[in-house]
Formats: sequence, C-alpha cells, structure tokens
Amino acid sequence: MLPLKSLGERIVIIGPSNAGKSTLAVSIAQKVNAPAIHLDQYHHLPNTNWQKRPDEEFRALHDQAILADKWVMEGNYSQLMPQRMERATGAILLTSNRWLRLYRYFKRTLINNADRAGHLQGAHDSVKRSMIDWIIFKTKDSDKKYAKLLQASRLPLVEIHSAKELNALYQTWNLSRGHCITQQK
Repeated sequence: MLPLKSLGERIVIIGPSNAGKSTLAVSIAQKVNAPAIHLDQYHHLPNTNWQKRPDEEFRALHDQAILADKWVMEGNYSQLMPQRMERATGAILLTSNRWLRLYRYFKRTLINNADRAGHLQGAHDSVKRSMIDWIIFKTKDSDKKYAKLLQASRLPLVEIHSAKELNALYQTWNLSRGHCITQQK
C-alpha cells in the first residue's frame, strides 16, 4: 500500500454509493489539514430531500473547488471527472461488496445520522427503492469502470476492495474514524 504522502495534496476518492468514501475523505482531510469536499453536497440543494441543483451551478461549484491548492474530494459524477483528474495528485478507489453497501445504506437511513460525513444539510435520509436498485443492480460493476479510469489517469493510486482492506488502510495511515459535518455549499 502506498503511503498517504505519495498521493499529494489533491486526492480524489471514487467508488460506488455507500462504500465509505465520505468518512474516508473526512479522515484523510483531518490528517493532511485539507478541506473534505463531498460532491453530493455540491450536486444537491441543502434543506431539500436531495433535490438536484441546476447542472450549470453544480459544474461551477465543482470547477471552483478543484482550483484550490489542497483538497480531498469524494464522489463520482463521471461528466466532471476529466477536469478533476487533471488537477488531482493522487487517487483512491474504494469499493466493497454490494450487500455490505446495501447494509450501510439501510443503517444510515434507518438511524438518523444527521452528523455523518457527507450528509446533506437539512435532509432526512429515507429508504428509497431507487437507491436500493442503484446499489444492487445499476452500479454492481462500477468498480471495474472506475478502476479502468483511474489506472489510465496515471495518478498514484490506492485500491481498496473490501472492508478488511479499508480497516487496514485506516490503521496503516493512522486515520481517525470520527465523523464531523463538513462545510455545505
């Protein structure tokens, strides 16, 4: 496993929903003293039930954020990946078993985790059939797509494919698993 330092000052974390990207982003950001940027918070309007922003507004927020000198940015949004990869200095691919990700989804929606990393301000998570389908069916092979994209980027890359590997990463990099609310846009 590469040392955290080898990923530089602008780190992207990519992977399927509920793989742990937000929590990892906050942990790394705290460790390296950089802002944690959760793209879901940029893509959705606060104080809504995950209502999307207009595309132009989301793109502007994203493009402004990637210009910063330091960041840990988590989220996918494939249409914006080229410019993000151009600015990134390192990448993490975070995947896990889709059944574990489904469990995490139920856990986060059935227990009000308003202070969890990446939570949308003012939103109340609830179980949605569309999200269950997204986790089980629509993104079941997304890890392969993301791996190919990240490997082609030539960025220093850490690939984490299981809960065991993720636990080892936290331990190896001496990361805290504490949650905190991050700045909302």
